[in-house]
Amino acid sequence: MVGISIAIGVGVLFLIVIAFLLYSEQGRILRRSAARFLKIRGLRNVLRDLFNLKLLKLYMYGRWTKNYIGHQKKRTLPRMHPKNKQGWADRTHFKVLTPDNAKSIVTIEQNISLRNQEQIVPFAMARDIVLKGPPDIVVYECGCRQSSPNSCQPTQVCLIIGQPFVDFILDHHPQTSRRIRREEALELIEAEHKRGHLQSAWFKDICFDRFYALCNCCKCCCIGIQAVTRHGIPMAASSGYVAKVDDTICSACSNCEDACPFDAIDVAETAVVSWEKCLGCGVCVGQCPEGAITLLRDEKKGVPMDVRLLAGKSTKV
Repeated sequence: MVGISIAIGVGVLFLIVIAFLLYSEQGRILRRSAARFLKIRGLRNVLRDLFNLKLLKLYMYGRWTKNYIGHQKKRTLPRMHPKNKQGWADRTHFKVLTPDNAKSIVTIEQNISLRNQEQIVPFAMARDIVLKGPPDIVVYECGCRQSSPNSCQPTQVCLIIGQPFVDFILDHHPQTSRRIRREEALELIEAEHKRGHLQSAWFKDICFDRFYALCNCCKCCCIGIQAVTRHGIPMAASSGYVAKVDDTICSACSNCEDACPFDAIDVAETAVVSWEKCLGCGVCVGQCPEGAITLLRDEKKGVPMDVRLLAGKSTKV
């Protein structure tokens, strides 16, 4: 009887999985892009990821991005125990980029394959940079903005970079994603910078421990910025630069203070930058009407993610 019960249970579970896949894959067991994910990952890793639920988390993140991020913003982050925050940051994190470094990613011509770049991405895992130049680029609806009330506009500002991520998003979100050329990607980055939004490179353990997206983040919607500023989760790595104010030019207009995503600027008679909080995004530079702020390279802030320099150190993809 026990054997029959187990067999029935396994059969029911199998039918549930098939039904789930038919629903989520829009009438197929696996769409081509999802099958390619599994092939690239390899059988051993797929079996391991099934056991530890990483594969399920990856699928849900890519398939229902808005709901996945919305749940984390409303439920997961506010309730997170302090002892779990570093572990969370190690698995999911972002590298702050200067606008120039963000643009270099979408214009790279060389292949890059760099593993465990701890100096650039100072976390315990998810620190690989793998790109084929010129990279495939898809612009996709921002899950952070979509899951926020009265969100910033526009919402189609997330850039998915490289395979197999590009094909998965295009295949599963044909109405809300589209492939774009580098020229449009550059225009989008510049437009978002002018709006006072920072550029960031995202890494996740469930995304093969590597860089997969270039996001244009606003402090009112972005889960990453909110995790750092509201919940004390150390998931942001500095760009390698720090903002410097020229006191002789600063008019104390407070534009930079209002715009800073990390609350790193206070304004009294002049703007004062907190070295500890500043992550070198350059938002304040773009918002200063007097041109009083510049970004300075600071070795204590880590190594910039400049793919033009990294390409020369890379092995073949």
